[in-house]
Amino acid sequence: MSIKKQFLKSKPVCKVTFTLTKEEAFDAEKIQLLGDFNNWNVEEAVDLKKFKNGTYKTTLDLETEKEYQFKYLVDETKWENDSAADAYVDNGISAEGNFVVAL
Repeated sequence: MSIKKQFLKSKPVCKVTFTLTKEEAFDAEKIQLLGDFNNWNVEEAVDLKKFKNGTYKTTLDLETEKEYQFKYLVDETKWENDSAADAYVDNGISAEGNFVVAL
């Protein structure tokens, strides 16, 4: 898992790329990204694009000077966290918290 940040000089936006390798994706058919940036709404989930080598990837433009909690939804049934995140926070719902990307 990896998170790459590219801060733009022209506006307060950071291009954040979320990547999962084939091994990290657990042979999934579909991986989606949910978090504060889409109000945790499954209807607005961001689909990660699957590449020929099995890697999944997506890039979001996120406003800087904010923190966003997020998780991956694998095959619409299993939640996965990202060990490359900037922080971990208790979500108050389950034993598994959310991971945070700070910009």
